Amino acid sequence: MKPKPIPPLKTDKDAENFIDTADLTQYDLSPFQETHFELQDKTARITMRLPKNQLDALKNEAKQRHIPYQRLIRYYIERGLGTPLS
Repeated sequence: MKPKPIPPLKTDKDAENFIDTADLTQYDLSPFQETHFELQDKTARITMRLPKNQLDALKNEAKQRHIPYQRLIRYYIERGLGTPLS
């Protein structure tokens, strides 16, 4: 049986109802990507200097991932520390 496409979900309520009632094994979930949520407030600031080519590379990678480049920097810091920050 061919998997069904996910129906359009226009509101949060539509999405909640779909998740609560649908058999997700019948749907094509391949378009979905893993998402990380940042739940902590960002209250501390840092300033750092980077070579321009390094910053450009960060911005390009962030653009490919469809996230802000500062979030990508926080992700790399988190990964380097080995502990989740959010």
